[in-house]
Amino acid sequence: MSIVPVAGFTPDATLLAAAQKEGTLNIIAIPTDWCGYGPMITAFAGATGLKINSITPDAGSGDELTAITSNKTNAGPQAPDVIDVGYSFGAQAVSQGLLQPYKVATWSTIDPKTVDPNGYWYGDYYGVLSFAVNTSVIKDVPTDWKDLLKPEYAHSVALAGDPTASNQAIQSVEASALGNGGTLDNAQAGLDFFKQLQQAGNFVPTVGGQGTLASGETPILITWNYLAQGYADKLAGNPAIKVVIPATGKFGGIYVQGISAYAPHPNAAKLWEEYLYSDAGQLGWLAGYCYPTRYADLVSRSVIPQALSAKLPDVSGAVFASAAQLAAAKTLITGNWKSEVGVSVATAAP
Repeated sequence: MSIVPVAGFTPDATLLAAAQKEGTLNIIAIPTDWCGYGPMITAFAGATGLKINSITPDAGSGDELTAITSNKTNAGPQAPDVIDVGYSFGAQAVSQGLLQPYKVATWSTIDPKTVDPNGYWYGDYYGVLSFAVNTSVIKDVPTDWKDLLKPEYAHSVALAGDPTASNQAIQSVEASALGNGGTLDNAQAGLDFFKQLQQAGNFVPTVGGQGTLASGETPILITWNYLAQGYADKLAGNPAIKVVIPATGKFGGIYVQGISAYAPHPNAAKLWEEYLYSDAGQLGWLAGYCYPTRYADLVSRSVIPQALSAKLPDVSGAVFASAAQLAAAKTLITGNWKSEVGVSVATAAP
């Protein structure tokens, strides 16, 4: 089997052999434009010879847990081996018995504040919520949450997910609370803010992405900074995209990895995690404008190329909610979005 060496990642021979017997890795909810994942998937496949089966790339964190639950007795292509979910979904998955513990070789260098001590889930990367603004449509670029209520932004503001299921969308609402008098302990101000956006006619109830941003259907998109910066790079000025970190409510969000307790390819899953937490995987996330959980270790060993470091966004001053705060906000937002904001957020028509 042809293997392509990857700098910073040397597969364990025994684990590699076991994974190659399984032949496939089932991933879920991993768009190739998310956090540098496209090149990382290609590199991993080349280094291991495994086939990568990508299930529903645009699914939300809640959908990932549902996929495990729905496929407990099904070892087919719809059963995920691994998940990449919002921080609060990690503990939820453990409480539902959906994950199996596994500690990668670099475990001791992972930020200890971002892991389950028993190895059921572990932080992978973080970013800050931002506004991706199509400046060919929006001439006066908003700089803070309250700006989004201005009449000039009618039919312009969208989320990058459904706030009843998507971690990104849920935390966008939570972040908006901080810019509108709320706190990490009370996200109600976020629901109130989006109700105002909806009543003002500024909110577009469409799941936004690079396509809707570029077309002008959702010219102001609330999304993670790494996605916004990736869109700006790919569009290369056609149209020009301005990435804005809001002046208040600078909200940092951590995602976490875990291996399904019902993984049909458990060794391939372990090998994937070893790759992600190797230097190669961590630098791959950095190349996608994400700060990986082993960032401090990479800095201490001077392994981050200067050209890559210079491209990283300034996320100083970002706040991070605790697991309990995230869980409370998720319960509040998913349970009350439709009744209080009064609109469902749907995927854009092709």
